Amino acid sequence: MRSNCLYTLVLRTKFVKIPINTPILGKEELSAVVSVVKSGGLTSASKDGGKNVQEFEKSIRSFVKTKYAVSVNTGTAALQAALYALDIKKGDEVIVPSFTFVASANAIASTGAKPVFADILKENFTIDPESITKKITRKTKAIMPVHLYGHISSLDRIKEIAKKHNLSIIEDAAQSLGSTLKGKQTGTFFELGCYSLYPGKVITSGEGGVIVTNSKKLYEKLQMIRNHGMVKGYDSKIFGLNLRLPEINAAIAKIQIKKLPKFIQSRRCNAKLLSDLLSDTKIKIPIEGKNEKFNWGLYTITTQNRDSILKKLNSKGIGAAVYYPIPVHKIPIYKIKSKLTNTDWASKHVLSLPVHPNVSAKNVEYIAKTVRDLVNE
Repeated sequence: MRSNCLYTLVLRTKFVKIPINTPILGKEELSAVVSVVKSGGLTSASKDGGKNVQEFEKSIRSFVKTKYAVSVNTGTAALQAALYALDIKKGDEVIVPSFTFVASANAIASTGAKPVFADILKENFTIDPESITKKITRKTKAIMPVHLYGHISSLDRIKEIAKKHNLSIIEDAAQSLGSTLKGKQTGTFFELGCYSLYPGKVITSGEGGVIVTNSKKLYEKLQMIRNHGMVKGYDSKIFGLNLRLPEINAAIAKIQIKKLPKFIQSRRCNAKLLSDLLSDTKIKIPIEGKNEKFNWGLYTITTQNRDSILKKLNSKGIGAAVYYPIPVHKIPIYKIKSKLTNTDWASKHVLSLPVHPNVSAKNVEYIAKTVRDLVNE
C-alpha cells in the first residue's frame, strides 16, 4: 500500500513545527478569489446563490452522491439550518454525544430545543446506541450522531432506534467529509447531513458549511432558511437567517473539493505509516472497522500520562492536540450531573497527531519515534 502513497519531500535538514492541521491553498484558489473580487459579485441573495456557490454545490453533491446540497457560511450554520428544516423547536429534545465540539449542542440550543447528552463507544469515540435508548423521552424528536475525527458512527443500529421511536436523524459529519461505509459517504445515510469547511477540516473555504439531502422538500426549505426565509424578492415565507456562503468562500471551496481525493489519499497513507510505526507500543491506535474508510481528519490515539506527553510533543515541534479536554455536558452553559463514563475517560486520554498532506513521511517517522520514546519513559 505504501507504494501508492505520494509523500511530500523534505527539503530542510532540521524539523520545524508540524501543526496538527493546516489549510492547503495554492495558485488556483488565489486566482479564483481574485476573479471574484474583480467581478464585484461578492455575494448573492438569489434563491440559488451566486455563480461560485452554484458550482461548488454541484461539485459536492456529485462527490457525495446526493441529489441536493445547500452551502452556508459555517458548519454550525449547517447544523442550525438542518434542525430548523426539521421543525425542531422549544420543548423538543435532540440526543447528541457530549464528546464533540460544542457547536453540535449549541446548534440544538439555538432552536430552543434541549440537547440531551449520550455517552460514546470507547473504541471509536462515536455515540453509543445503547446510551441513546436510555435517553429517549416523549420529547425526543431527533438524534444527532457525530462522526468524530472522521470515524463512523454505528449507523445501522442508530437507524433501528430512530425507526422504532419515529425520530429524525441529522448526521454531524463536520469532521468526516470523505469517510465512507461500504463505499457510501458519511452525511448521506439519512434525511440530512452536515459538513464543515473550517480551515482545520480536510478541505476549507475559510469559513463555510454544507447540508446535503435527497429530499426536494427539505432542499427547498433549506434554501429559504439560509436566505431570511425568502424565495424571491422580499417574500419571506418561513423563519430564516442570513446563512449565505459568500462568493469568495465558495470560489475557494469549488477548487478545494476537486483536490479532496488526493488530500484524503495523502492522509490515509500518513495514517497507515503512523499506525505501522506505533502498532507495537502501549498506546491504543485508531483502527478502521469492517467496510470503513476514514478520511483521517484527525489521527487520535489514547494513552496514559496524556497531558505530560502532549506538553513534551509540543516542545519538540509536534503540534499534537486534544479534542476535547472538557466534555460538553461539563461546560458552564450546559453543566449537568450525568454519568457518561466513556466520555469522561476519553477526555482524559485522547491525543491527536498530525497526518495532513503537508506532513512528510520523514515527519511521520519523527512523530512516531518521539511518541514511542515518550511512552517508554
